Amino acid sequence: MDINERAELAVYLKAHGYNCAQAVTAALAYDTELDADFLNKVSAGFCAGMGTMEATCGALIGAGMIAGAKSGGAGTLRYTRRLISSFKDKCGAVTCADLKSIKEDGKPLCPCEDCVRNAVLAFGETMES
Repeated sequence: MDINERAELAVYLKAHGYNCAQAVTAALAYDTELDADFLNKVSAGFCAGMGTMEATCGALIGAGMIAGAKSGGAGTLRYTRRLISSFKDKCGAVTCADLKSIKEDGKPLCPCEDCVRNAVLAFGETMES
């Protein structure tokens, strides 16, 4: 499965009961030695912007968690900065409050489905470069 297919898997999981962080970690679990069920549990509290606080997007947090797992912690801060930059370029913001803010057209800046898709794509760009 390539990164685009993983991004669509994250969207599917989000639509079927996973929160944003869980959808991203599940879609990217193949890339770690961690069990998908374990990742689902540890990412459970990161919905709606860090536990419903409308802070950092859970999808971005999930991608950062997998970056740390994949890198074994070595260089994770560098990868996280790249993830944040790529995600912000794709979505327009990094906090749930800003991402869900309603624009003049009545739509949010970036719906959750797009956030999970873009977090997985940003992960692919970051970790493959």
